[in-house]
Amino acid sequence: MRRFYRRSQDLPLLGRLSPLGTLLGAAAFAAALWPSLIPRSGAVQGMLAGFALGIGYAAGGALTLLWVWVVQPAPAPPRALARHSRIAAVLALGVVIWALWMAAGWQDDIRAAMQMPPSETARPFTIAAIALVLGAVLLFLGRLFRRTFRIVAAQVEPFLPRRLARLVGLVATAWLFWAIGAGVFLDRVLGTLDTIYAKVDDVGPMDLPPPADPLKTGGPGSVVHWNSLGAEGRHRIASGPDAAGISAVSGRPAQEPLRVYVGLNSAATPEARAALALEELRRIGGFSRKYLVIAFPTGTGWVDPAGMSPVEYLTDGDIASVSVQYSYLPSWLSLLVEPEYGGETAHEVFRAIYGHWASLPVEDRPRLYLFGLSLGAMNGDLAADFYDVIAAPYQGALWAGPPFATPSWQAITQGRVAGSPLWAPRFRDGSLIRFTGQTDRTAEAEAPWGPMRIVYLQYASDPIVFFRADSFWRRPYWLEEPRGPDVSSSFVWVPGVTMLQLVFDMMTATTTPRGFGHVYAARDYLAGWRAVVGETGGWDKAAVARLGDALAAEGL
Repeated sequence: MRRFYRRSQDLPLLGRLSPLGTLLGAAAFAAALWPSLIPRSGAVQGMLAGFALGIGYAAGGALTLLWVWVVQPAPAPPRALARHSRIAAVLALGVVIWALWMAAGWQDDIRAAMQMPPSETARPFTIAAIALVLGAVLLFLGRLFRRTFRIVAAQVEPFLPRRLARLVGLVATAWLFWAIGAGVFLDRVLGTLDTIYAKVDDVGPMDLPPPADPLKTGGPGSVVHWNSLGAEGRHRIASGPDAAGISAVSGRPAQEPLRVYVGLNSAATPEARAALALEELRRIGGFSRKYLVIAFPTGTGWVDPAGMSPVEYLTDGDIASVSVQYSYLPSWLSLLVEPEYGGETAHEVFRAIYGHWASLPVEDRPRLYLFGLSLGAMNGDLAADFYDVIAAPYQGALWAGPPFATPSWQAITQGRVAGSPLWAPRFRDGSLIRFTGQTDRTAEAEAPWGPMRIVYLQYASDPIVFFRADSFWRRPYWLEEPRGPDVSSSFVWVPGVTMLQLVFDMMTATTTPRGFGHVYAARDYLAGWRAVVGETGGWDKAAVARLGDALAAEGL
């Protein structure tokens, strides 16, 4: 038995645990359950805590190895090592039990900030079970890494000094694991996700028949086939307010809003899809309307009806909009693995639509606006380069939930007026750019609007906007006081763990109630659009209130 135990020290899963790794793993487990931006279910909590447990343990093991590497202390007696391991295990178990006991209260802090009722339970057994299984898998991988490192180092040690051989072994093993993880495993996962989302996009509301109206994309005379629109495209064309619905709220005659959508399968290249969009928009008379919006969709091809319905009401339907799909992957996934995805399509669409618009006589062309949510906001912003439009600027843009990687958003927030918080910044005199959120702040400016109006709509609890990779080692600026109204006062920055929390928050950012996280409410879009398009006539304070109630009644 003793011989088996001694041999087990080198086996990946049966060896003695690192005391420091055990303690840091338990501490990371507890910190992962603390509040962040988005409320989490028991299963998500378990996965997050499991990753934190594994990473914390790895950090403790790495620090121990570094200590041995630098100091080279005398080996501790086996009994002392066993005693240290038992003490660390008992302390770690106490930390884990305490964290599971407190988890419900911590989650309720986030839920209270989002005006949600308290949770009945944090599901501690679910959290513990998932975290332990995931932690064991990560422990196995960590020990497999260590075993591989020792084998490689042993192979080169006859030719190099011992420490240099170990360094070579570490670098070679890290490269091997990265190549396998990124080149094989990640590619397979992304390929699987791509297949899944492609099928979801294809098998959407096929029960919706093609429209009979020739002014609708996919209808009689359309240059775009109905089935090529994808699920989100068919939703976009079939839904939204019609002339009767707009009149019911405004009390005035209204027109039928014109909507053009081109799907990813409608043409083979971004250039061809953009050309189709322009042709379809011209076919239905979109450039003869008073207002025209280029609506850049999210990663899945979705155009948020809560974002477009308000402006269709405000303009009494005298509006056309055009969208072109570039992907069917969620925005958060595209942001993490390929943030530039969709930029080419957005550029081609803007170039085609704007180019034709700019060629029209000024007195005969519609007022042109841009709109985008999430990845659509970033791609649309990148597509509309100021240097390309300075001779004939468009009238304005509403960007909702701009991702953290958006270059202009980064530059604007970094250059904000001193003293204004990151979640509600003020930029210069406010004549060009303003920010808003759950509270309408579009009137907070030193100067009146100029010829172009740009509004950013963002919530302080939106991790798509406020994720920061450097939160691994630096406290995010948006945790400074005053915090956003929908950010828990109990949110504490923890090195390493906070960044992991924000990654999980991005993946679950659309699970919040409307008006929080990455789920933007029509009432806030309405305030943004009123600022961007200005006075449209007939929409006094009472009418706007009726419109807000109507949008809320639609679940927007």
